[in-house]
Amino acid sequence: MSALAVMAAVGVGAGFSAGAAVLVPPTPRLAPRVRPYSVTARRELGHRDLRGAVPTGRVLAGLFGPPLRAAASRAGRLLEPRGDTRLERLLAQAGERDRTPDEYRVRQLGEGVIGAVLGCAAAGLVLRTPLVALLAGVAGFVVGSTRSRRRLDRLVEDRAARIRLELYTVNHLLAMHVRTGAGPMQAVQRLVARGHGAVVSELRDVLTRIRSGMGEAAAFRHAAELTPEPSAARTYQLLAAGVERGVDLAGGLLALSEDIRDARRERLHKDAVRRRAAMLVPTIGILAPIMLLFIAAPLPSIVLGQR
Repeated sequence: MSALAVMAAVGVGAGFSAGAAVLVPPTPRLAPRVRPYSVTARRELGHRDLRGAVPTGRVLAGLFGPPLRAAASRAGRLLEPRGDTRLERLLAQAGERDRTPDEYRVRQLGEGVIGAVLGCAAAGLVLRTPLVALLAGVAGFVVGSTRSRRRLDRLVEDRAARIRLELYTVNHLLAMHVRTGAGPMQAVQRLVARGHGAVVSELRDVLTRIRSGMGEAAAFRHAAELTPEPSAARTYQLLAAGVERGVDLAGGLLALSEDIRDARRERLHKDAVRRRAAMLVPTIGILAPIMLLFIAAPLPSIVLGQR
């Protein structure tokens, strides 16, 4: 097909599109009209502003972006078989609440494609063999696609460790506020107003859900389901029971703190034993062969009588 025919086809298509836009104008979006009235309420509830979610003036992105994102999301489901609910919970546990499961899958697919291109290019430039370059591209795709999964699991583990470090102090502060006459919700509000950290962030989310209309006990139980740390889940369950039935909240929080300290002491003891054993490995690996040589050196003269 000649260039003139292509230009003619593009011109005819543009003309028909312009005529359709004039005869049947597109429906105006409701979001720009509602945003000035909803942005304040969304910020008070802790939600992010969706101003960047509506493309303005980017016609190509508006036309070709959704199909490409849908195709990438479907391809990403093959790489990430975990469901949306499970993946959304993992993202929340990792502290990435602003990212959706589809965005995570698209990023995972993009990293896999980048790894495949880099692996294929490096093998092609160095070895100049098509088969080896293809195998290197496949290996790069596997490494790149699994990188996001490893990073997400590492973020969840790091956040759980940070929660374990903060929870002992948080439980003591809550117990102190309760012992001085404050209720469970008042103690949590005081702590959120003055503190910061991973546990305080989860308690802030609890207060946001309560302001949104969720019950107090239900909000604490929901936080217990979302947190990556079992000790924090027990604390939130205790707070839910304290809100509902008025249990001895201060004594329970102090008991949970003691359990956290004992578990941390036992974990430190296990880590010390493991590191001590790891320190003995190079010593044994270097000295053991030398000792065996010294022991085996006089054996021929002893057994055979030779000097």
